[in-house]
Amino acid sequence: MIFGPTPLDQAEGAILAHSLKLRQVVFKKGRILSAEDVAALAEAGHTGVIAARVEPGDLHEDAAATAVAEVLMGGGLAATAAFTGRCNLIARQRGLLVVDDERLDRLNQVDEAITVATLRPYDAIEPRQMAATVKIIPFAVPEAAVARCREIAGEAEPLVQIAPFATRRVGLIQTSLPGTKPRLLDKTRRAVDARLAALDCQPAEEVRCAHDEAEVAAAIEALMARGCEIVLVSGASAIVDRRDVVPAGMVRAGAAIEHFGMPVDPGNLILLARRGDTALVGLPGCARSPKLNGFDWVLQRLVAGLPVARRDVMRMGAGGLLKEIAGRPLPRAQAVEGTGPEAPRAPHIAALVLAAGRSTRMGPVNKLLADVEGRPMVARVADAARTSQAAPVIVVTGHERERVEATLTGLDVTLVHNPDYAAGLSTSLHRGLAALPEATEGMVVCLGDMPRVTATVIDRLIAAFDPLEGRAICLPTWRGKRGNPVLFARRYFAEMQTISGDVGAKALIGEYPEEVCEVAMADDAVLSDVDTPAGLAALKSAG
Repeated sequence: MIFGPTPLDQAEGAILAHSLKLRQVVFKKGRILSAEDVAALAEAGHTGVIAARVEPGDLHEDAAATAVAEVLMGGGLAATAAFTGRCNLIARQRGLLVVDDERLDRLNQVDEAITVATLRPYDAIEPRQMAATVKIIPFAVPEAAVARCREIAGEAEPLVQIAPFATRRVGLIQTSLPGTKPRLLDKTRRAVDARLAALDCQPAEEVRCAHDEAEVAAAIEALMARGCEIVLVSGASAIVDRRDVVPAGMVRAGAAIEHFGMPVDPGNLILLARRGDTALVGLPGCARSPKLNGFDWVLQRLVAGLPVARRDVMRMGAGGLLKEIAGRPLPRAQAVEGTGPEAPRAPHIAALVLAAGRSTRMGPVNKLLADVEGRPMVARVADAARTSQAAPVIVVTGHERERVEATLTGLDVTLVHNPDYAAGLSTSLHRGLAALPEATEGMVVCLGDMPRVTATVIDRLIAAFDPLEGRAICLPTWRGKRGNPVLFARRYFAEMQTISGDVGAKALIGEYPEEVCEVAMADDAVLSDVDTPAGLAALKSAG
């Protein structure tokens, strides 16, 4: 890659290294300069720019990030479209994040330009949460370095994946001694059931018995006969040795003791055993508490179907100090209740499809109902939004409402009718805004007469969206020309409600040039809307 001062006569196709403001337009860093851009720079008095030029044997940052991400990614994950050299892996289901940290370390040492960061291995993860990010540091990297990263990632099973939580049948044995209070057993039962509910499991099947080896063995037999896959044993007295009452009862029931103790505090006195496919766990006393402890880490892995062998337990020491001490920034209660710092996740972006217009330039024909490659035009637009990463998809109807809505039957979209559609586009925008969920962080506005726009276009806009980095309005371009759809951050919703007449939200773009991010697209679909019979004929002949 060539990097540095670049004369304008060599700047076409180069990648702008630093943002430049030209009157009412901002050229953001990373922009691939077109001939029109170079002319605009010259007109503004520039003779050169700081830029990067890709050489033979190099990969553009987005292509490199995509290539690395697709081979890293295992089950339960989806990759976002790459933008500015970043490609994120997003969770599609609940579970535990499994990372081969040895291979990850080797991959990150291939080239300083290629980096992969993940959440901590075995972190619990929720849908839409970010699990990992691939970031290419410069604007381009050697193809050979990317190839080596792909080799490392492809050596074995996926380097990053999610082990989903499964609905396991769990048994709970509680032993008692003379003087053991029933309310203590009830407290333990509530704490265990709360943990199971958080992992999508039913309440435990409980057996209470005396703190006696033979009775523990009989209780284990009874729960296994009911089909319990995991059996938890909470003793009236803490386990202090492999030969204590609880482990002795497990052995008497035919189980093998696999490990005693763990380098996690609280949670040290945990015991692991197995009989066939059934996992048995001797609980530490802290399992009676709802606060985070070592038992949580073991239970999560068992419910996710992951092995918990001696080596796994003894590697939990780093980060295993869970006590609430003055120097610990996040108390265990906050970790359990979710009141700590928010985990990174994909933004909540909705899609708004405007499909209320009267198609006045089409004559008697409603263009939204016109056949495009075997489907009504508006159905193609709505389906592209539905298959993108945007959710929910809201379709605003108006003119010939019943006919338009009939074409959307079976699609997972929300229909909103605008009875004031004749008053202009702004009224449909207002109706769509009112239907957005409260958690919506951005909205991509799609036009019902642009059937060539695909889910990939929408996903690239979502990948570019980052209001904290000055990318609060993301719009697509083709060879320097701006098109549709456009993604707006929530901060503009209130102002959109003040727009009137037959205009849409694009009126805001000129007001906030510093917040605009132009996203280059692969073809001119983002410029191609259908307004006239001739335009419809051209679209059909091109298809």
